[in-house]
Amino acid sequence: MTTDDKRVGSTISLSDEEAVKQVLVNSVLGLWEVVNNLTRLRPSRHDRYRVTIFGSARAKPGTIAYEETKRTATALAEMGCDIVTGGGPGLMQAANEGAGVPGDKGKSMGIRIELPFEQEVNPFVELAFEHRTFFTRLHHFVLASDAFVVAPGGIGTVLETMMIWQLLQVGHLEHTPLILVGKMWPGLVEWARSSMLSVEPPLAGVEDIKIPLCVVNADEAIAILRRHHSQWALDKATKEGSALRQM
Repeated sequence: MTTDDKRVGSTISLSDEEAVKQVLVNSVLGLWEVVNNLTRLRPSRHDRYRVTIFGSARAKPGTIAYEETKRTATALAEMGCDIVTGGGPGLMQAANEGAGVPGDKGKSMGIRIELPFEQEVNPFVELAFEHRTFFTRLHHFVLASDAFVVAPGGIGTVLETMMIWQLLQVGHLEHTPLILVGKMWPGLVEWARSSMLSVEPPLAGVEDIKIPLCVVNADEAIAILRRHHSQWALDKATKEGSALRQM
């Protein structure tokens, strides 16, 4: 039996630096294993259709981007969709504000992390979740959402977009629209196409580049989501009917 084996389950003096270091390393690795195991869990279904809207924290009320994002969220909320954002200002606030239609049609959620431009939850969030790391925050978006709409944004918005794109590419997300709205996004997709498919071997597949759906305006995004929501509602009703027949 080695010295390390003898120490398992026994007390270790803080003066034994090597042994203390090993305990810390093993503990951290064990925590990561717990986290990795928990991230395998997925909700079987949502009771309500949820759309996450990503976008700039810097956009101001009254701008075209703000008002169009707000209008998109209002249309989705009137369909009975919940709206999920990063909970901060700018286009996140626009989406949460737009979700506040009269009646109990749509819920407004914010999944936030403290950033220089996002010190507080915007006043239109009904249900807020706080995260300390980007990893857990982004994973929460994945678990919470049935579709993603990307409005104009900066580096943070690009990060969120690329993560969802990659999860769809490898099949960790399925049947989940990723809709990029506005004139800034076709250039990103075209860069991926020209850079990744022009080398041998290609760095991505042709189908991978087709995953993001670039649209010109809010109306086109709403039309796509209306069709997807209808299919989601039909699938949900079918599953519920099947469950009732088996009881």
